[in-house]
Amino acid sequence: MTAAFFFGSIMTGKTITALRFQKRDKERVNLFLDSEYAFPLPALEAAQLRIGQQLNEQEIEELRAVDLRSRGYNRALRFLAVRPRSQVEVRRNLQAYRPRDGRRLAESQIEWIIEKLQEWQYLDDREFARFWVEQRNRFRPIAPRALRYELRQKGVDDSVAQETIDELSDATSACEAAARSRLYRWQEETNPAQFRRKMSSFLQRRGFDYEVARGVIDRIWQELEEGRVLSHAVQGKRYEG
Repeated sequence: MTAAFFFGSIMTGKTITALRFQKRDKERVNLFLDSEYAFPLPALEAAQLRIGQQLNEQEIEELRAVDLRSRGYNRALRFLAVRPRSQVEVRRNLQAYRPRDGRRLAESQIEWIIEKLQEWQYLDDREFARFWVEQRNRFRPIAPRALRYELRQKGVDDSVAQETIDELSDATSACEAAARSRLYRWQEETNPAQFRRKMSSFLQRRGFDYEVARGVIDRIWQELEEGRVLSHAVQGKRYEG
């Protein structure tokens, strides 16, 4: 039985006949087995191999797994290059990864990638939460509770989300910023009820409480009214002149 197993292992094994750096990526090496291209490997992994070395099927599969894990890691880096991501976003992206050969990353490979990204500080949920809140405050202000919901959907821990929101977001300031970002649509409205209804509906969709929104709307409406009074007074003086 032992002899038969040993003989079968040799027959199913293959020999490394070439190791060639890729032209477009010097960090990867193409592996050739029995004079045929097999698959690429990270240069660091390929450095441990030698031409003429025999590999059995298990060793070949382990090298294939290294290749897949390396491609998954590079995919994660590209995903993070667009903007900061949460750990859950990266995990979902890796779980959806389907290379041309149809293989899927194992959970153990995904965990390895996540740990490496965290080790190199490419992935940090706390920094992601700060980025998300700051971007919302700057470009699309929404209520703190809406921010918490969004961060929860991104997989950020509730305590991290709350701490970040408490530090960087204020309901009244965010509400006023949101209102002023859309004021151009309704600043010519002279009916106070219509103005309040439109603005209130908009702020409600952004997640703001009624009390907070009402105070902001009243303040902005008063400014508009004072501006109109001043404008009429200036025009009247011109006519008198």
